[in-house]
Amino acid sequence: MSNKQKPKAVIVIFGVTGDLAKRKLFPSIYRLRQNGNIGEEFAVIGVGRRPWDNDTLRDHVEKSIENSFGMRENLKNFTSHFYYHPFDVQEASTYQTLGTLINELDAEYQTDGNKIFYLAMAPEYFGTVANQIKENGLKEGTGWSRLVIEKPFGHDLESAKKLNNKIRAAFEENQIYRIDHYLGKEMVQNIEVIRFANGLFEHLWNNRFIENIQITSSESLGVEERARYYDHSGATRDMVQNHMLQMVSLLAMEPPIKLTTEEIRSEKIKVLRALRPVEKDQVDENFVRGQYGEGSILDEKVPAYQHEAEELAASNTETFVAGRVMIDNYRWAGVPFYIRTGKRMTDKSTKIVVEFKDIPMNLYYENKTDKHPNLLVINIQPDEGVTLHLNAKRGGTGAFAEPIKLAYKNTGIDGVNTPEAYEKLLLDCMLGDGTNFTHWDEVALSWQYVDALLDVWENKTAHFPNYESGSMGPKEAEELLEKDGFHWWPILDE
Repeated sequence: MSNKQKPKAVIVIFGVTGDLAKRKLFPSIYRLRQNGNIGEEFAVIGVGRRPWDNDTLRDHVEKSIENSFGMRENLKNFTSHFYYHPFDVQEASTYQTLGTLINELDAEYQTDGNKIFYLAMAPEYFGTVANQIKENGLKEGTGWSRLVIEKPFGHDLESAKKLNNKIRAAFEENQIYRIDHYLGKEMVQNIEVIRFANGLFEHLWNNRFIENIQITSSESLGVEERARYYDHSGATRDMVQNHMLQMVSLLAMEPPIKLTTEEIRSEKIKVLRALRPVEKDQVDENFVRGQYGEGSILDEKVPAYQHEAEELAASNTETFVAGRVMIDNYRWAGVPFYIRTGKRMTDKSTKIVVEFKDIPMNLYYENKTDKHPNLLVINIQPDEGVTLHLNAKRGGTGAFAEPIKLAYKNTGIDGVNTPEAYEKLLLDCMLGDGTNFTHWDEVALSWQYVDALLDVWENKTAHFPNYESGSMGPKEAEELLEKDGFHWWPILDE
């Protein structure tokens, strides 16, 4: 990348003393600089309530980088780009002094008036901060201004609309970058390439040839220190409304006419519009919720969700969701998209399995009740890659087939150089590429879809816990597929 193409900006991180900045943002900015994706023309202003100064922030940045990448020499040049600004969210004068600092650093680092405001803080402050930024003239200047916000974006459709209206009073839709870190993952971005660059798949990518598609995102961790946040959120808000439905839309979208942000988003939005709404009396028929009990992970005893913290006793919050999602359009009518996500499951894994229709009478199966359909498996984490399951003649005498695998693993090639999701997304934001960020229409349609589930579940007490820690969820999740004549493909078969 030449110097002319390297983006320049002053990055203002609100909530710089928090976990997100420490674990993700500091290491990502460091990697962007190390890899030459940004030059020396950048500055970072950390905004927070703690009585830190520049040196305190720089020490924290240094520790964060050493925790992520091991000991590093000569970090002083990098950390010298970081400045701390103590802050009161409600107080207009602190925005005015912030504006002065931005202008000083813009002149010093020659960032052409470009500004990113990254809200790494509690969502209830998003509207206030966005409007104060506008009212105090922080958006003004010769360059561009962009607002980056983290989920959760609202608690339901109604609260999301209110929040969006507040933010849109200060920023245009094309200036708002809603981060969904799943969209920064290499293999999630690869879904489009696998589909649209291979005639082998795209010609078969429809209801004539595909039996079902399964998306699993499992975690072996429990709620850890996020108990309070998680109990107000649950797996539906935390995972289904954003990450899971985003993957559904990428798998189901029509080919865009051009690879531009607008065209790709437009096709994803059409999928979300075509989701078959789940009527309240059909929720239990199509969706399963669960909450983990005690069990063991890697031979270590772990407690039930309700015993993780005092406030979780007798909680009705789901830590697991599985569901049958139907898309009512010409390409996908009749094909179930099965999703499941949960905590304290067997393993940490995100995987997509596309099950192709078997041939009507397979003469090569030794046992006629066998079923070895062709599968395309896209592994998103931990082992990024693609596996195609085929049938081939077994060695020796006879003509029976056995499954074989053609596998490509991304980790073996890039290893530690595979860019972290936040690194890619930060660079996209600096370059003004909104493709891998969520548009308001996607957010609204996703909330509209999951609100029906949440309304039913919040008004009905569940019999929790209903799955053991270390398992793949409640038995009802297996039955969901069995009713349709399918089963979940194992996640540990690669």
